Amino acid sequence: MKTDFARLTGRYNPSRKRHGAAALRLFVCASFLIFTLFASRAFAEDATWTYTVQISATVQTSPPQITLNWEDDDPYRVQSFSIYRKAKDATAWNFLTAVGASTFSWTDTSVGVGSAYEYQIIKTATSHTGYGYIYSGINFPLTENRGTCLLVVATNSTIGLDSELARLQSDLIGDGWFVIRHDVSSDQTPLSVRSIITNDYYADPANVNAVFLFGHVPILQSGANLNYDGHLARAMPADAFYGEMNDDWPTNSANSPAFLPSDVKLMVGRVDLANMPGNGAPITWPSETELLRNYLNKDHNWRHRLFTVPRRALMGNLRGDEKGEATAASGYRNFEPLVGPGNTIEANVEYVAPPQARWVNMLGASTYLWAYGCGAGQPTACSGLGTNDGTFYDCWSTDIVGMDAKAVFVMLFGSWFGQWDYQDDLMRSVLATSSVGLAASMAGRPHLFLHHMGLGETIGYGMRLSINNSILYQNQINNLTRSIYVALMGDPTLRMDQLAPPSNLTATPVGVSVNLSWSASPDSALGYHVYRATSASGPFSRLTDSLISQTGYSDSNVSPGSYTYMVRAVTLQTTPSGTYFNPSQGIFADATVLAPAPPMTLFANHPANNMQLTWNSQAGSSYRVQFKNSVTQANWTDLSGGIIATGSTTLWSDPAPMSDSQKFYRVVSP
Repeated sequence: MKTDFARLTGRYNPSRKRHGAAALRLFVCASFLIFTLFASRAFAEDATWTYTVQISATVQTSPPQITLNWEDDDPYRVQSFSIYRKAKDATAWNFLTAVGASTFSWTDTSVGVGSAYEYQIIKTATSHTGYGYIYSGINFPLTENRGTCLLVVATNSTIGLDSELARLQSDLIGDGWFVIRHDVSSDQTPLSVRSIITNDYYADPANVNAVFLFGHVPILQSGANLNYDGHLARAMPADAFYGEMNDDWPTNSANSPAFLPSDVKLMVGRVDLANMPGNGAPITWPSETELLRNYLNKDHNWRHRLFTVPRRALMGNLRGDEKGEATAASGYRNFEPLVGPGNTIEANVEYVAPPQARWVNMLGASTYLWAYGCGAGQPTACSGLGTNDGTFYDCWSTDIVGMDAKAVFVMLFGSWFGQWDYQDDLMRSVLATSSVGLAASMAGRPHLFLHHMGLGETIGYGMRLSINNSILYQNQINNLTRSIYVALMGDPTLRMDQLAPPSNLTATPVGVSVNLSWSASPDSALGYHVYRATSASGPFSRLTDSLISQTGYSDSNVSPGSYTYMVRAVTLQTTPSGTYFNPSQGIFADATVLAPAPPMTLFANHPANNMQLTWNSQAGSSYRVQFKNSVTQANWTDLSGGIIATGSTTLWSDPAPMSDSQKFYRVVSP
């Protein structure tokens, strides 16, 4: 029997069982006219979240401790919870302890300030096993350098986006990336594009870490025998091809793999809005180029905290338990460490539900940080998540764009969703929304594990971890792990927690110093770090030993040359996963420091009734000649206007007759 808490949160709907069978028969009959049904209904007994342990954490510094909390929301007989821990990059879990079925909190005291730990909790129940994961830390240090991101731009669809792409590159640099851009054509072969990526990787394997595919970058089709959804064995789009660096991926169609031949080394994300015309939509979609422009604007606005969303998630679960596969567990398990307890809202997936309670309608009406939706799928729609439009509440790509679905990060699961290169594709439509959508991925077969984002990691990190995963991270059933079709639609470098940057940075050279000034971040920042590079593309070195609270800084004893300065605000971010030092985007200003002028030597020559002055000079510098008539005279008088030197020696003649018996000259440089 569900608890009153579950009833209040909307997770329990006693009408589901009463209406479910009749609705299912009607849906099955009708669905064959639309697309093949691949999802079973989520009945009242399908408490899919029970296949997870939904973990959040609270931390303290004195004494250092991390307290794990998980929800008491399982209607089945739980026997115990087993708790494990490991380092972030470790490949095995260390058992810590087991607690009883009525325990929903545990404190780890063997932790340190400035460190982070990954936890696994396994729930053992009479009928199922639940798994939960969290990456938690106490005041985890600042991540300033994130490695090299390869920005691969398909120029066919990006003409006219030069300024937006330059801004993206600057934003990536301002978040700690060194960026190498490559322009390619959509008509190239995937293998030729991959060779560009591998060349960069093998030139610097310790630092090349991510690939951002922007525009209609060529798509490899792989795994001709792959039938992930029971409908059809076919080749699938495989962006993992661009992240696997061992060069052991056969590209012959007869031998191309359905599963990873080796681990993916690079984080990969794609923003590709080709073939998104919105067929049948009540509105006319913008052109591909304009959709890409709008995505770049959203990306920039998110990074600079020009828009915000509540820390909450929306769940639309039409598939239910499915004998333990529980695809929606990818949502429940990830949401808790990212948005916290009590912040996951359930959309009503009953066919008798009012339109305002439907998943896509709720996304159109309010904003969310995360959303998960699953049901019976086709490339352009998902059953049960949409509007009351006569097609059994199907959620179409046109609905997502037309309603401007407002979730920043979205996970979906259904038949055909792995075929994300279809026209009007449902997952890519998230990127085509006008105001919020930045990333979408398929989750549930296999499951995704994105919990590191709760402590400042990128979404690309979690996607790479998930596609490489075999058994380290688990669901009761985790089908088709390491499948090649797992892909991220969106910028792989995006992080979850925003901090508004400072603004109005100026850099003023004064002799061999550069004086910096900026306007404070409008957010509550602990302070600022100042960085310097010899190029706007970096790499940047930090000048400040510790955070400074003032909005100015003097860089002294600077060698002659041209420099780019960067300033970032920093805060101590508190999340449902712990605390970490979170930097804002960087802001930039340029300055050129000139070499000190050598001591000036002035020579005078007196041909005829004239006076010629010669002095050593610096090309481009300005000089003025001044005079007085006696040594005792106090003031000097300008004799010339500004004289711009054209070389290392400047000659100037006094045009006035030598009427005085003596004249004293000097040359000054303002």
